[in-house]
Amino acid sequence: MPMVNIQVTREGSGPGRDSVTAEEKAALIAGVSQLLLDVLHKPLESTFVVIDEVETENWGWGGLPALEYRRRRAAGQA
Repeated sequence: MPMVNIQVTREGSGPGRDSVTAEEKAALIAGVSQLLLDVLHKPLESTFVVIDEVETENWGWGGLPALEYRRRRAAGQA
């Protein structure tokens, strides 16, 4: 029984959005489940997919919070 955890940032996928839409989540679940069926022959009904939305202030890279890293990179400082 495969379990897949997908983490996405809570920023939305387009202008004016602050989260991933229900339709986008459904497409992720369907796509990952189909991939496991195609590659590992795992039945769809035995595959579990969990999507976690991570608030922007709860992640980072380059030793900085994500928004600060992006700000510095845009200013040519990263």
